[in-house]
Amino acid sequence: MDRRLALLVLASAALQASRAARAAAPALVPVGKAPHDVLLKGLNGADRRLSSFRGRPLLVNVWASWCGPCREEMASLERLAWLGVSPAFTVIGISTDDDASAAKAFLKRSNATFNHYIDHDLQLESLLGANRLPLTVLLDAQGRVLRRVYGAQRWDGPEALRLIRSAFGP
Repeated sequence: MDRRLALLVLASAALQASRAARAAAPALVPVGKAPHDVLLKGLNGADRRLSSFRGRPLLVNVWASWCGPCREEMASLERLAWLGVSPAFTVIGISTDDDASAAKAFLKRSNATFNHYIDHDLQLESLLGANRLPLTVLLDAQGRVLRRVYGAQRWDGPEALRLIRSAFGP
């Protein structure tokens, strides 16, 4: 009987913790609105506030080192970052890994050069809508969400470049 009571207490505590975590998670930012400012913890560079990217369109790729499709599209994102597409925009990556060392190891293996950050508290995951990975979010120069693209893409291909140009302008 004592064991069942202990299990019931543990289950109740876990349920309350889960409800509290869901209630504390920031809500999905709708298209046309800007996510609130968060501190991005650098994986391959310095920490930076999300608001510091304002003034230029931003392509945010949300990924995880364990996600096969995320790993598949990373090379095309790297090429995109160096293409010099007009209009000019910035590419950043946000890892949802629980373990920063796993994310850093993946970045090292993939020879990543554009800036990547880790979403320890899953704030951006919730704000941007990363309920499945990979997710790429296009933000305008004022930081407002323009588009969400779920699933792996060939970001340096003609179709993706048309999407980027239509979102960010000529």
